[in-house]
Amino acid sequence: MIKVVRGNPTPEELAAALAVVRARAAAAAAEPSGADLAPRDAWSDPSRIAARRVPQPGRSSWSRTYWPS
Repeated sequence: MIKVVRGNPTPEELAAALAVVRARAAAAAAEPSGADLAPRDAWSDPSRIAARRVPQPGRSSWSRTYWPS
């Protein structure tokens, strides 16, 4: 159920909003489930970046902030 909380939309505006909601619901229903997705490769895995040690502050820490060694 859709409820208008504020404002006074025209019938055309309500129809447009309902069309967007129905299209998104149809797209979500057509998406494959999470089990059917292909596994991500190591390049796109964000944990490979987080696994490294964060550089400690020091004399040259400003130069190591983007490319930690």
